[in-house]
Amino acid sequence: MQNETIHNIITIQVEHRPIEIVILSGWRAGTIDYLRLVGGECIYNSHVYVCVVVTFVVYTFRHIRPRDWEGDFLKLNFLHSLVSLRHPYHVKVGSLPTSGSYIIMEFIEFAIFIHQSLCVQSVLGKKLGEMHKAGKSFKGFGFDVNNTIGSTPQINNWKSDWVEFFAEHRLGFQLKLAKEQFGDSTIYEKGERLMKNLGPLFENVAIEPCLLHGDLWSGNVSADKDGEPVILDPACYYGHNEAEFGMSWCAGFGGSFYNSYFEVMPKQPGFEKRKDLYMLYHYLNHYNLFGSSYRPSALSIIDDYLRMVKV
Repeated sequence: MQNETIHNIITIQVEHRPIEIVILSGWRAGTIDYLRLVGGECIYNSHVYVCVVVTFVVYTFRHIRPRDWEGDFLKLNFLHSLVSLRHPYHVKVGSLPTSGSYIIMEFIEFAIFIHQSLCVQSVLGKKLGEMHKAGKSFKGFGFDVNNTIGSTPQINNWKSDWVEFFAEHRLGFQLKLAKEQFGDSTIYEKGERLMKNLGPLFENVAIEPCLLHGDLWSGNVSADKDGEPVILDPACYYGHNEAEFGMSWCAGFGGSFYNSYFEVMPKQPGFEKRKDLYMLYHYLNHYNLFGSSYRPSALSIIDDYLRMVKV
């Protein structure tokens, strides 16, 4: 979210006044010098509050209520407290006077283009592996609250079996959503067949619940001005570490990233065979979020796996 080009400087508008009050009353920020419009995506706008003492970045969402942020607020500060990878600390969630919500975050000054350097990728791979190795759960697979992947709900009810968790709460949820939104019975029925036959893809694999970022693509990775990797906008839960690479089709990770990661978390048998399965979850989510251009990729993956498992 934060890694955008500054477009212009704007004055504080009516919808930003509750945010201004929170910042000035809660953190001894002095005065707000100016408010910069940073940019945004399809579901949010972002602004930087430049104050005398401290600077914050604020995201405003027209169609997301404050209570919908409970899981995201918990996961972000949980991640911040637990891992060595830098992540902006989240300060406050609240309502806008018109509609929607806002979230106030620590502002991190990013270096330009450095997040693509071999050095940063190597450090990122190593620290991500350390996060997966250290972040374990005794509850099984899931998370204490549900959260979101993009703006799609992500169900995290605990399960002791990873294959069951992934089939029901990841693939199954997205397939049902596609059927409800688009009436897509073809992808739903084929996906259901695959869900029931995932077992052969996980033979001889020891799966431990690891703390995952959950939405690791190039837009959610950067580096600060000192060259340290920064991760953004996670969709945390405890899952199979390989599921972390489900967004690799738009992550831009190179050999130095994977080499450093696998030095910490060795590659398991069948890794290459399962890569597309974890991409499928995100292709289905993109289909549900952005429409039919992602359907062929999702359907092709499903068909390939149905042939692989011979059902």
